[in-house]
Amino acid sequence: MLHHPNPKAVIEPMSLFAAEEQENRQQAMPLAARMRPRTLEEFAGQQQFLGEGKLLRRLIKADRLTAVLFFGPPGTGKTTLAHLLANSTDRRFRQLNAVTSGVKELREVLEESRNSVASGGPRTLLFIDEIHRFNRSQQDALLPDVEDGNVVLVGATTSNPFFAVNDALVSRSRVFEFEPLSEEDVVGLLREALADSERGLGDTPVEVEPQALEFLATTCDGDARRALSALEIAVLSSDERPVQFTLELAAESVQRKAIRYDASGDSHYDAISALIKSIRGSDPDAGLYWLARMIEGGEDIRFLCRRLVILASEDVGNADPQALMLAVATMQACEFVGLPECQLSLSQCVTYLACAPKSNAATVAIGEARADVREGRLIPVPMHLRDGHYAGSKRLGHGQGYEYAHNSEDGIASQDYLGVEKDYYRPVDRGFEVELAERLDTIREKLATAKPTSEGP
Repeated sequence: MLHHPNPKAVIEPMSLFAAEEQENRQQAMPLAARMRPRTLEEFAGQQQFLGEGKLLRRLIKADRLTAVLFFGPPGTGKTTLAHLLANSTDRRFRQLNAVTSGVKELREVLEESRNSVASGGPRTLLFIDEIHRFNRSQQDALLPDVEDGNVVLVGATTSNPFFAVNDALVSRSRVFEFEPLSEEDVVGLLREALADSERGLGDTPVEVEPQALEFLATTCDGDARRALSALEIAVLSSDERPVQFTLELAAESVQRKAIRYDASGDSHYDAISALIKSIRGSDPDAGLYWLARMIEGGEDIRFLCRRLVILASEDVGNADPQALMLAVATMQACEFVGLPECQLSLSQCVTYLACAPKSNAATVAIGEARADVREGRLIPVPMHLRDGHYAGSKRLGHGQGYEYAHNSEDGIASQDYLGVEKDYYRPVDRGFEVELAERLDTIREKLATAKPTSEGP
């Protein structure tokens, strides 16, 4: 075995080679990865919990960071902030991806963290990306070490943790919801990337149209990664020097806008909630937007039809009885025609329902009646209303005294149909229910002559 007289002469070239490798890896990274903020001060957005005096900032300053769950759309800084937290709190940083890591890797990291704490070393900040991808047993494996403080867990997910993560883990964590970056924040990041010669595109001369940056900031929907990727494609694919970064070049680099929509997750529930509430609130324009958002996202058309049929009865009801007819017709038309043409029927239905007079009187009525059935004493069927068509019914007195309503001049028999005094259905003073209310007053006045005076259940 040969021994070099000066060990440093061997080590230094290796360190230079390692530095060169690191530089090559840095250059190979996409722009979005190279431009990740290096300090909390460089971090853009999420001031609702990271701004001065806000909860997460206070926890970091006091070095009291415990288990946290970050959730929100892609490109809003969840992974980046996890790395910055490790640097800001002097923790050992370990990262796992729930898609590629199993229980074995997780247990190894947890054991390593316990050993570090036992030997007086620093605690580990364990970042788990896509934590909702861990199954129940994997999530449960985290609980003892999170509870004992052996690890500071930072879990990131694009899914709502209250649905996607075990309740036990959520209860031991602070949950922070990331919002899409504002257009101003995205434009600022794009300008930084264009000016930064070390990590960005500063070495490439670029003449920028302000509208081009604004276009990227709008179409990226608050996703910084998507905006920076489009900027990199536009600049590096251009043969011009200086690069003329125009609106046309920006649009060409983005191509078709990707619609962020998870038909089985938060996007699905939030969008349908917005659609229903917009129609209930009589705003056809908002209703059309949320309908378009769901269609473009690939929502199941049958699901949309079911919700519109329900809404027609729940929120319009007898204020406009045609609403239910149109909703059912829309459901049949969509089944018969399919996309893309059935969007026309859906648009007609949404705009009609939004503009229709609203009443939830029928909804409230059935709710109160069912509550009485569940919670009160069951009312026996009055003898005169019981079935009198079978042999022996007359001996029991069933059906005796029943008055056939059509024999009355106005078609209303002065007869008790319930046995107690109850007014479940209370029409509102809107739409067709105004007419129904007038008719109902006449009907109830005649029926009241046959009703008992005692209160119901």
